[in-house]
Amino acid sequence: MPRPETPSLAADIIIELTDYQNRPIVLIERAFPPYGWAIPGGFVDVGERVESAAIREAKEEVQLDVKLITLLGVYSDPRRDQRGHTVTAVYVAEAAGVPVAADDAKNCQVFSIDELPAPLTFDHGQVLADYKNYRETGKVTPLRCDPAV
Repeated sequence: MPRPETPSLAADIIIELTDYQNRPIVLIERAFPPYGWAIPGGFVDVGERVESAAIREAKEEVQLDVKLITLLGVYSDPRRDQRGHTVTAVYVAEAAGVPVAADDAKNCQVFSIDELPAPLTFDHGQVLADYKNYRETGKVTPLRCDPAV
């Protein structure tokens, strides 16, 4: 039996800066389409753990060494990435230091969760709303199941 065709797998990472007041987060401005602001992240390499991909992507895109805190959620809406069906595991992590844009990021900045830039790419508006709820309640993303999709 042939191996099934499956969605691409990504890891995204919401980085809380512990050495800044109120633990703001780091977002990148994408250098490639789709343009806009995004949570740092990228595709998981074959043979790589998803958690390791998140840590690697944080280092590649914003030059920060991170400590993973929790899995916020898995986002799998087939429409979430205009380039094709991509499933992402989104982690919350801590880091200290000054982020520096590198790799796929043409810019990076530090933002309060209450003052986010626009436009946000992919489904990152929903992801960051879930993250805000996590910060307020300690609850990770609720399961979402749309049987029509």
